[in-house]
Amino acid sequence: MMSIYNKLLFLGGAAVLVVCIPASAQVARHPAVADYGAIAPMAEVANRPAATDDMRALFEITGEARGPKGVNRSLDRVARYLNLLASSGVSTKPGDIKVIIHGPATPLILRDQAYQKRFKFANPNTPLIAALKRAGVEIHVCGQATAGQGIAREDIDPAVTLDLSAMTTLALLQRQGWPLVSD
Repeated sequence: MMSIYNKLLFLGGAAVLVVCIPASAQVARHPAVADYGAIAPMAEVANRPAATDDMRALFEITGEARGPKGVNRSLDRVARYLNLLASSGVSTKPGDIKVIIHGPATPLILRDQAYQKRFKFANPNTPLIAALKRAGVEIHVCGQATAGQGIAREDIDPAVTLDLSAMTTLALLQRQGWPLVSD
């Protein structure tokens, strides 16, 4: 039979384990970009990149979120890519990951105030854009799409670069050897 002291010690240890498990799972699920792009860590799988592999990529984002209140799933995939690379020991340098946004996805680049004016609430993508920028991701938007959707230059999140067009960005970067990941 356990003494009251041993029972309390056991329960205290169990409580510590319960509290610690979610924290360690959070790190494993988000090793590079906290709170976004959750992954399921896996061992002994095929096609795992090596730490020395060049994993630079160009992401084309055209799809809109599940309504204006949701984070854009394709933008979240960029965070997932970084988390997958980090889980495999691959470090990216600033500029190794580029994003070009156009089409229906274009409003995700709006500053909060402009998004608020257009959709009646703050831009849910702003924290993700900031997290990706901290991770060294270059985020670009199609100038033709912003013009076509009535988005003024001053309404674009300052973390986003305005390009001439998505078509020219895609053509130029692919000619330079950038692998394309489309949504």
